Amino acid sequence: MNSQTTMSGMPDLYAGDRKRQVLIVEDEFVNRELLNAYLENDYELLFAETGAEALETIHARSETLSLVLLDLILPDINGLDILRRIKQDADLTRIPIIVLTSDTESEVESLNTGASDFISKPYPRHEVIMARIRRSIELSENRDLIRWTERDHLTGLFNRDYFYRYAEQYDLFHAEEPTDALVLDISHFHMINERFGKAYGDEILRRIGAELLRMARLYGGIVCRREADTFQVYCPHRTDYEALVRQIADTVNADMLGHIRLRVGVYAEVDKRLEMERRFDHAKDAANSIRNSYSASVAVYDDRLHEQEVFAERLLDDFHSALEQKQFIVFFQPKFDVRPDTPVLCGAEALVRWKHPELGMVSPGVFVPLFEGHGLIRDLDNYVWRETAAQIRIWKERFGRSVPVSVNVSRIDMMDPELADTLCGIVRENGIDFSDLHLEITESAYTEDAKQIVEVVSGLRDKGFRIEMDDFGSGYSSLNMLSALPIDVLKLDMMFIRTAFSGAGNTRMIEIILDISHSLSVPMIAEGVETEEQMLTLKKLGCDIVQGYYFAKPMPAGEFESFLTR
Repeated sequence: MNSQTTMSGMPDLYAGDRKRQVLIVEDEFVNRELLNAYLENDYELLFAETGAEALETIHARSETLSLVLLDLILPDINGLDILRRIKQDADLTRIPIIVLTSDTESEVESLNTGASDFISKPYPRHEVIMARIRRSIELSENRDLIRWTERDHLTGLFNRDYFYRYAEQYDLFHAEEPTDALVLDISHFHMINERFGKAYGDEILRRIGAELLRMARLYGGIVCRREADTFQVYCPHRTDYEALVRQIADTVNADMLGHIRLRVGVYAEVDKRLEMERRFDHAKDAANSIRNSYSASVAVYDDRLHEQEVFAERLLDDFHSALEQKQFIVFFQPKFDVRPDTPVLCGAEALVRWKHPELGMVSPGVFVPLFEGHGLIRDLDNYVWRETAAQIRIWKERFGRSVPVSVNVSRIDMMDPELADTLCGIVRENGIDFSDLHLEITESAYTEDAKQIVEVVSGLRDKGFRIEMDDFGSGYSSLNMLSALPIDVLKLDMMFIRTAFSGAGNTRMIEIILDISHSLSVPMIAEGVETEEQMLTLKKLGCDIVQGYYFAKPMPAGEFESFLTR
């Protein structure tokens, strides 16, 4: 069998001088010699006369053996017992085995135990033996090749594409059976890789895969590795997933260094009219709904999640037309300098709102994270910058004074090599000063990729833009980093205001952050200030600028103008 292709048309990986390796397990000398005469020209032959010798050779040559010819009657171990051991060993089960025996009654039992074929004694014609051997090897190699393309190489589970095909086949045979789609992943898996290394992370994934496969075999269903640390299960409907997740976590955590937390999204009793991939998207949505929960480990896709998903799809579909029709409205929240006896208006923050013609006012808490997750936030930010700059120009022409307004610049914006040119172009087009447009950049952006962000921000600052570090105190900047950052203003995260003025709170943390701003010689803005007590306390502590509902809520440009005419 030295041709370039097999009978099935698959490429012959052994074409050339290399011969396939065949182990003959036979205790009778005459039979060994006969098989040797038949096969020696086409195969590399190995021999064993006892069961123990056969098992030792099979284990030693498991990677290279193409076939075992196994006599059932051996002096030490029954051939059927050898067959069972091989088929129960995950590392050996791929090796095809043809049983040799004069006991025709053993044929059915041999095939049921895992034999690829059966050759009776006395041996049939030479051509019959060769044909059976060639066919068994070819089927095995084709199966291995298919397995290689359909499996995830780390865990041995199906990959996602083949999983969906098998899940569809599963439906054909379980059409009336209620079925669940599950997505399982590991909370903060990237931190496990960072702390303990990739090899450790891979071992975690292998353990999870093995445990999921064991459960699938026990309870029914199929499993795949979806991607990275995410797995999918398609199985008969159950209600005990909390217990199963605990069992998997306990098994995987045994003897490991770190403690993993699993979360599972379940789309229970799936609608089998949906495409298979869509069913698992629902399960993934359920899993994502508990992404930040430390108590919940299982979430079920329900009508509420379905409504949220439909709503999100509607917002995404309407995004571009909303930009074109200017449905997004820039609101302005005033900032007041509280250092004088009477607070003085000193600027504003631009905040986007969406007035949808059919859905009404859509909360930015809904659409901003949605657009961030789907790569649309850059277009929205660009729109807000242009609308804000145009409004600054209008006020400058109408009232003869500049009103500095801060706009958000997201981390995604910072990755745009054209960012500086875009912002400079907007300023020049509207005839305003660079210092009129303040750029708010969150502290977490600096800490995630400090070197690149600092370079970009420094370039913007050199052109005349004023830089505000937003949400200061939430990103855990080091003091050394702060002293080197190009910033003009620190903006205190409103979480500190809420905490400081709660029932058991105190202002010590605010005092520490104010000390930092004073040491850096940059003003501090406190946002989220809602009461006179908060404003007066912050003023007494040395805060420079205050923003919040105590003075005014965010408002359209027309309402904001009343502050400019006072």
